[in-house]
Amino acid sequence: MNTAEIKNKERALNEFVLVLRKIMVEPDICKTALDITRKHIDEKNANVKIADELSATTNIKIPLEHSEADTLFLDMLKDLVRDEKALY
Repeated sequence: MNTAEIKNKERALNEFVLVLRKIMVEPDICKTALDITRKHIDEKNANVKIADELSATTNIKIPLEHSEADTLFLDMLKDLVRDEKALY
């Protein structure tokens, strides 16, 4: 892995940590994010729809062009909802 790739991964992790901090400070965001994900998980362009609604209803702002950290966060939300569905 070259220096640029390492810096990019470091930046993505730092961005991801900032999102997690927002969720810890405002725990209602977690419920809202999961509700939004449940609503859109099976739709075409689910990441875009989840990101748009999250940005519109919470202080988590995901730009139209998703960064690596944005994609990690959206994938994590979808994994949590899939795990939840698997339990029931």
